[in-house]
Amino acid sequence: MKVLIIEDEEALNKVVKEEFASQGYEAKVAKDGEEGLKMAKSFKPDAIMLDLVLPKKVGLDVLSELKADESTKNIPVIVLSNLAEDENIKKALTLGAADYFVKTQHSIYEVIEKIQKHIKK
Repeated sequence: MKVLIIEDEEALNKVVKEEFASQGYEAKVAKDGEEGLKMAKSFKPDAIMLDLVLPKKVGLDVLSELKADESTKNIPVIVLSNLAEDENIKKALTLGAADYFVKTQHSIYEVIEKIQKHIKK
């Protein structure tokens, strides 16, 4: 099983990648939105963890492009962001996010568990 982490926060990337690896997942990291889109198409992950505040291309644009592309539209995208406003949450879910977590309200392990559930569906 493969997971793509699109997140620019180094420390978070390291923890998430290591946790997935320890459970037998192949995890790759993209540090900006443009790189994330390219990797989603080439790596073909089973799930994507996406931050919304990213360099080069913001997360909502990345999500929109992923869902508009035939090759990536069925990959579950779980948003993990500091943006806690209802407007951002609704927009992400409307664009096709499978789930939305606010970083300060959930442990990274809760998020990883949720991503694993989406992979097993």
